[in-house]
Amino acid sequence: MDPKAVAALIEKGLPGAEVAVRTDGNGHYEATVVSDSFGGERTLKRHQLVYGTLGELVGRELHALNLKTFTPEEWQAKATD
Repeated sequence: MDPKAVAALIEKGLPGAEVAVRTDGNGHYEATVVSDSFGGERTLKRHQLVYGTLGELVGRELHALNLKTFTPEEWQAKATD
């Protein structure tokens, strides 16, 4: 599956999110997602929010999905480290 298509699905499900997706071409993906929706949420809930945007693709077309999730504030702080 094209990484841009994966990113588009996440962006559709999390409006306003900034998403970057990479793949090794063998069903393994890495997504960095920055969203206001993650405010006050723990990592598990953040990942559930992202998985919810992808539905049944996870475990099928997307054999493995490594997620890095940030609020805009966390992302900004990471950029200044």
